[in-house]
Amino acid sequence: MSVRNFCLLIISATMLLAITSCQKDNKNDSTHLKIKLTDNPYQASEVNVDIMEVNIKLNNDSAGWTRLETHAGIYNLLDLQNGIDTVLAQGVIPTGTLKEIRFVLGNENSIKIGDAVYPLSIPSGAESGLKIKLNKTLNASLDSLLIDFDAALSILQEGTGDYKLKPVLKIK
Repeated sequence: MSVRNFCLLIISATMLLAITSCQKDNKNDSTHLKIKLTDNPYQASEVNVDIMEVNIKLNNDSAGWTRLETHAGIYNLLDLQNGIDTVLAQGVIPTGTLKEIRFVLGNENSIKIGDAVYPLSIPSGAESGLKIKLNKTLNASLDSLLIDFDAALSILQEGTGDYKLKPVLKIK
């Protein structure tokens, strides 16, 4: 083999390698999705929400809800203000269009004003969960959503002095 042929072979192999390495990998059909939680300021000492699980529904998912790995617990929303957030749930899911997110809440929801702690009742949220409808096309490989659980708009005090949680959730 002549030097010229050898050089042509090396150049051809290098170009083939460069072309194939630049092509997009079509086998990557899943997304690592992270759901984060934050809050706007509110005038109370604590606003505690008992989050048990986070589920999602995709556009092409005929099976219904998919449960994400959830960091279940009681979250004081007021700890999640001024740019602070926390990863609430995550999982590897098929890449597609995210249609809905559902928070399943427990019974340990409360508000603390001064030194007094009051239960937060959730009309219908305990049975069906809190749902956010959206139409977000997920990025391949990695995507995240920041959900603002707006305590100021979500807490209502009734004439009886009881507090109700009617969550206002926004995607940021």
